Amino acid sequence: MPRAGLNQQTVVREAARLADDVGYDQLTLAALAGRLGVALPSLYKHVRGADALAQKLSALATAELATELTTAAVGRAGVDALRAIASAYRAYARQHPGRYPATQRVPDPTDPEHVTAGERAVGAIYAVLHGYGLTGDEAVDAARVLRSALHGFVSLEAAGGFGLPRDVDRSYEQLIVAMDTAFRSWPGGRAR
Repeated sequence: MPRAGLNQQTVVREAARLADDVGYDQLTLAALAGRLGVALPSLYKHVRGADALAQKLSALATAELATELTTAAVGRAGVDALRAIASAYRAYARQHPGRYPATQRVPDPTDPEHVTAGERAVGAIYAVLHGYGLTGDEAVDAARVLRSALHGFVSLEAAGGFGLPRDVDRSYEQLIVAMDTAFRSWPGGRAR
């Protein structure tokens, strides 16, 4: 008999909190069962296993990040929009260090919520890039470059990978300025 009030949404939300507390790599079904106060087999009534839990956590975290990016970009254009989404991206990674790695998973095509969340996240980035005149294949390339730059920075920062005596916030601002310069002069884009 499943614990009263325990359902898939509750399990996934608690997994997200646990991942933030202990780290994404330390999230296990056993640890989650302990946190929820249930026997490990009870979790299988709500998630099919560790991979299914990781996929559902990815859908949740991607939806959260998409909301942050979309909210940040509203009413902004150009470098202001770029700075806003870059700041929101970094803030999410800092506030949710266990959930953030889950956002890197490709959406499961059989999970409509996950697909929608991924489309919203990419859509927020495409909207910013559209302001630079980047559409189609140029926007895909530019989105990949931006995602790689932001992910690389926040991942290195989270791992303590910046040891030089220079303000990390200033370096992040330089990354944004560099991306703005790149997008304004992107081959195939509209020169500004």
